[in-house]
Amino acid sequence: MKQYIVSAWDLLDPFYYRCTRLTYLENHDNIFRVRLTRYKGRELILSDGVRISKNDLLVKIHLHNVRLLKEIYPLRSEIRKAKMIYQHVHQSLPGIEGYVRSHKRSAEIKGIIGITTLCTGSERLGFEVFDILHPAYKLLKWTAFLPITFLSANGSTLRKMSRMPPPGYLVMSKDKLHRLYKQSF
Repeated sequence: MKQYIVSAWDLLDPFYYRCTRLTYLENHDNIFRVRLTRYKGRELILSDGVRISKNDLLVKIHLHNVRLLKEIYPLRSEIRKAKMIYQHVHQSLPGIEGYVRSHKRSAEIKGIIGITTLCTGSERLGFEVFDILHPAYKLLKWTAFLPITFLSANGSTLRKMSRMPPPGYLVMSKDKLHRLYKQSF
């Protein structure tokens, strides 16, 4: 049943892609799709001193969820799934850094931001995690992640879904992204 849902999602994904103004990076192996966004949340101060304020320009990163689900679906171990996701993200961040560095508005971009329930381990990648404080927005995002959790879960789906962590912001400054992931050619 889950495989059929993932297949249907795969068919609908191009429409979602067009409606959300997402952009694929040049390297289509990248697990992220991106778009520029104006930050609308509360002020954030990152560990490297960068201040993210309302209307600052950020690159919003979106995991290509249906692609990721198709790749982790055969895996039974939650640890293996987590390792695969971590590796995909780690291998994709240099592409994000290149996108930010070469973007025509690079001087205005303050960093990257994403929203996820996969916050565990993200600090090792260089991200800082911030709670979503607005209860309605937090509930909306939590609800949006339920299908992904359902489709990725093995065994007792209801138990896993009831333990799903709340979504949070993952944020990294442009300077930190550059320092950690710049590739020299």
